[in-house]
Amino acid sequence: MSLIRPARPDDAAAILSLIHELAVYEREPDAVKNTQEQLTAHLFGPDPQVYAHVVEEEGTVLGFALWFLTYSTWEGTHGIHLEDLYVSETQRGAGHGKALLSTLARLAVQRGYKRVEWSVLDWNAPAIGFYDSLGAGTMDGWSVRRLEGAALAELGAGA
Repeated sequence: MSLIRPARPDDAAAILSLIHELAVYEREPDAVKNTQEQLTAHLFGPDPQVYAHVVEEEGTVLGFALWFLTYSTWEGTHGIHLEDLYVSETQRGAGHGKALLSTLARLAVQRGYKRVEWSVLDWNAPAIGFYDSLGAGTMDGWSVRRLEGAALAELGAGA
């Protein structure tokens, strides 16, 4: 039987391994720069700003949801941004992803948050179908923007 629970420090290695699996799935196998030490510090340090839940079965972490708080100026309350939801390929179809998302939805409702939101790659049809089946809507008219690398450094230097 599987268990959904908040991640613990001893889960960091398993979560990082799953992050590497996710990078391969998303066609970016060399993109992960994160380390176990960084992940541990960010999730379990004195003032964590990022959180994770895992799905575990018989002591083995099968998947994770890594998230952080957002704030809506229009709603006047926090929301949850799901950075990554990943279940190991051999464990898909057993309801683990839905259980992880349900846990975050329950947290949001309990805490009075108005949103759980995330991004999905436009080619990831299985994920899109899964999210559609849960009633998650697409943010039509919006596109994700990112400032990074040289552009970030240049803009930051001018501040």
